[in-house]
Amino acid sequence: MEEIKNILPKGGHVKNITRFEKIEKYPVYVEPFHVDFTGCIFLGILGNHLLNAAGNHSQKRGWGISALNETHHTWVLSRLSIEMTEMPRQHEYVEVRTWVESVMKLFTNRNFSILRPDGTPLGYARSVWAMIDMETRKPCDLLTLYDGDILNYVVSPEENICPIEGHGRFRFRNPQLVRTIDTYYSDVDINGHINSIKYIEHILDLFPRQRFERQSIRRFEIAYKAEAYMGDRLSFYTQQTEPDNDDSIDVEVRKNDEDIVCQARILFR
Repeated sequence: MEEIKNILPKGGHVKNITRFEKIEKYPVYVEPFHVDFTGCIFLGILGNHLLNAAGNHSQKRGWGISALNETHHTWVLSRLSIEMTEMPRQHEYVEVRTWVESVMKLFTNRNFSILRPDGTPLGYARSVWAMIDMETRKPCDLLTLYDGDILNYVVSPEENICPIEGHGRFRFRNPQLVRTIDTYYSDVDINGHINSIKYIEHILDLFPRQRFERQSIRRFEIAYKAEAYMGDRLSFYTQQTEPDNDDSIDVEVRKNDEDIVCQARILFR
C-alpha cells in the first residue's frame, strides 16, 4: 500500500493517500437491546452506526469534531436517506463502509453501504453535510478551509457505487397534525440541539405496532431545516405522499408550532 505522505500540522490532514485509505470500514454487532420486537435493528440505532462510521472516517483523516472544534467549526447533517433490502438482525455482524462522493462549496455528499461479512449488501445510505462556524452558525467554504484538503478524500461514483436514488423533494399540501411532544435532556446532543437521530425515532413512533408487524421500512429519508433545542415543543404533521398510496408517508416536524425543523418520507415495503 502506498505510503501516506505530506502530513499537515493542523488537524492531522494528509495528502497523496490511496483509494483504499479513503474508505472507512466500521464493524457493527447487533446487540439484543438494539432490536425491535421483530428481531431487527431499530432504524435509529442503524442511523447512529452510520453517523459513528462517518465520525471515525473524518477523525482519522483530520476532519473530526475534536480537530474542528479547535478552530470553532463543526459538522451539521443536512440530509440522510437510508434504503434497505433487509435489516440486520439480532446477534448479526455487519460492516458499514463510508466514503465521500463529492465536495461542493457549502456541502459534501457522503455515502454508506451496509454489508454482511461475505460482502452481501443489506442496504445503502446517502447523506449531505455542511460545516458551520460554531459562533456565527453560518456555513463555511469547504473548498478553501484547510487549503481544500477535503478534496483528497473524494471517491468517485465509478470507484464506489451507491445505487440508491438521491434525496427527493417534499411538497406538503394540507398535512394533518397527529402528535405534539415536549423535548427533554435525552433528546439533546453534544452540539446543544435536538439530536438528528432522535427525530427519526420520534417519527417512527407515530406508527402503531401493527404497521411494523405487517410491513418493514424500505426507505427513510429526512431533510433537516432548522435546529430545535431542549424545551421546544415538536409538532408532527403527516400526509400520504400520493393520495392513493398509504405505503409512502410524508412527515413535517415543526417546533413551537412555527418553524419547520425537518421533513421526512417513509416508504413501507
